[in-house]
Amino acid sequence: MTIHCLPYRARSIRALLTLLALLALAFLLLPFLALLTHTSFSSLAQTFNQGTGQAIETSVFSTLIAVVVIVSFGTPLGWLLSRRKSVFWRLIEFFLYIPLLMPPLVIGLLLVYFYGPYGWIGHFLENYQISATNSFLAIVIAEIYEAMPYFVFSAIAAFSQVDHRLEQTAMALGLTPFHTFRRVTLPLSFPGLTVGIAMAFARALGAFGAVIIVAYDPHTLPVQIWIALEEQGLPTALPIALILMFIALPLPLLAVFWRIIRGTTTK
Repeated sequence: MTIHCLPYRARSIRALLTLLALLALAFLLLPFLALLTHTSFSSLAQTFNQGTGQAIETSVFSTLIAVVVIVSFGTPLGWLLSRRKSVFWRLIEFFLYIPLLMPPLVIGLLLVYFYGPYGWIGHFLENYQISATNSFLAIVIAEIYEAMPYFVFSAIAAFSQVDHRLEQTAMALGLTPFHTFRRVTLPLSFPGLTVGIAMAFARALGAFGAVIIVAYDPHTLPVQIWIALEEQGLPTALPIALILMFIALPLPLLAVFWRIIRGTTTK
C-alpha cells in the first residue's frame, strides 16, 4: 500500500510545484503583456510630440557616461575582491551591500547632503561654478551610485570563475600580470562582465528615487513618467513607461540570452 502511494504522492507534489511556478510566472509577466496590449503606436507618437524626446536624450547619454565610469572603476574593484581573501577585502565586499540594499530615496538624500551645497564637496564644486544638484552631472552621479554595485558583484562572480591555474601558466610562460589579465583573465570572464554591464545599464537608465531628489531637472525618462502620471494620469504615463522598457530591456536580455546559448554550446 505504501509503495503504491509513493508515486501518486510524488506526482501530486510535482503538480503543486508546477502550479506555483506558473502562478509566479503569470504574476511577473502578465502586467508587462497588459502594457503591450493597451498601448498603441499613436499614443507613442503623441508622447514624442509632447517633449519626451529630450528626456530620452538625457537618460541615454547620462546612462552611457555612468556605465563607462562604472566599468572603468568597477572592473578593478571586482577583480581585487575576487582575488583578495583577507578579512579587510571581505569587509569591503560586505560594505558594498549597503548601497545595493539601501532605499533609492535614502541614496538621493545622502548624495544631496554630500555633493550638494551642504557638503564640502559641494562647496568645492561651487568654486568652479559646477553644480552636483539639478544638473546633468547630478543625474550621472546618482545613476553611478545606484548601478555600480550590480556591476561589481557581477564582476566578482565572473572573475571568480576563471581558473587560477591558467593565469599562473600564462605568467610562467613569460606574460606580465597586466598581459595575463588582458589576454587570459578578461576574455574568460567576459561573458559574466557583459551581463554585469547590461544590468548596470538597465539599473542606471531606470534610476528614479535618487535621481528625482538630486536632479528633478533636467528630466530623465523615469522622472518624466512620474510627472506625466501626476499631471495627466495613467494613459499618458504608460506610453513613456513602454519607451523606457524598450530602451532598457534589450541589452540585458540579449546579454543573458547570449550567455545561456554560450553555456549550452560549450557543454
